[in-house]
Amino acid sequence: MIIGIDTFGCDHARSGLGTYMLSFSSAITQTDDVRFELFGSELDRFTYTSGRDIEFTSVPVADNLSSERTWHFTSANKFVHSRKYDVVLYSAPEKVLPICFKVPGIAVVNSVLSSMVEGRKDWIQKIQIKRGLYKVQKIIAASNFIKEDLVSHGIDGSKIEVVYNGIDHKLFFPQLQIDEETVDIKPFAIRRPYFIYGSRLSGPEKKHVELIKAFSAFKQKTGLPHRLVLCGSDGPYSAEVHKATFDSPFASDIFLTGYFPHESFPQLYAGSQGLIFPAVNEGVGLPVLEAMATGVPVACASSGALPEITGDAAMFFDPDNVQNLALVLEKLATEPLLCAGMIQKGLERAKMFNWETTVSQTVQVAKSVAGK
Repeated sequence: MIIGIDTFGCDHARSGLGTYMLSFSSAITQTDDVRFELFGSELDRFTYTSGRDIEFTSVPVADNLSSERTWHFTSANKFVHSRKYDVVLYSAPEKVLPICFKVPGIAVVNSVLSSMVEGRKDWIQKIQIKRGLYKVQKIIAASNFIKEDLVSHGIDGSKIEVVYNGIDHKLFFPQLQIDEETVDIKPFAIRRPYFIYGSRLSGPEKKHVELIKAFSAFKQKTGLPHRLVLCGSDGPYSAEVHKATFDSPFASDIFLTGYFPHESFPQLYAGSQGLIFPAVNEGVGLPVLEAMATGVPVACASSGALPEITGDAAMFFDPDNVQNLALVLEKLATEPLLCAGMIQKGLERAKMFNWETTVSQTVQVAKSVAGK
């Protein structure tokens, strides 16, 4: 069986979808009965296959979303048929997806459908997502929360399988050698202590502004030397986040790194006082698991898939309640026994997730679709 993997829409590994593709492809094992082949932009010929026994086929499409969507509407079926794939994984259906399938397809959904289509002006995206997801042969949802949201939009629940994302435990593990003063990750030298939040500045649902206000309230009350490190590339909500930072009386203690390489996060997590994850409607919440695996306490919003993913290993809060969030920051900074218990629970919880299991379960879904 040959499984084709569509890498279009993965932002050249510089986003959450790109991290998924990078991690998934790194865990692929070619066997006599199951072979994987990636296809996408020539720019990604070595992005996901470097050092791996995985074939990559370049598709001559301009490197922009409009051209990639047009190709998926008009030419994707002909291409995947010509490659003799038995089944195709569409890894970024949030951005690009055919609206009919001559070769059986599996859409891997790592985002919440409601947040992708409701209130958006991009009608092409809405048509592509809804028609494509209704017609695709199978959907892999990264959490039960995503599955339930898909069903609420009229998608047949019987064709949705839940397969959780994994963690790269070779990358994310407790690091004992951490400098007491700073975390030196070129080109940054970040003074400790600090809290960290890693997420693209994409919209109000990420709650960056609320976190900045809560951090300011925490600083005002405690006078502690902590900093807030916001890691994530700029997006449609960047102006609002930068303004909130500028308006804070503690702006000098708020550090926006911009895009931050995935492979550098373990050290950044390990040096932190804790990960704060206030995003709502989160479908995956992979950073909370990565932080747990690194051995730091995690506090996150009590919404979306986060309670499902973290179990009882995280501290929960209402991200719209600034005072509640400020109190959580204070607890992370001043209650070492509480944090030690959270760290131990987090390490145990993180062991449940790995990319080899994700790939194996995905292969089983692909075999069922292809009738193998």
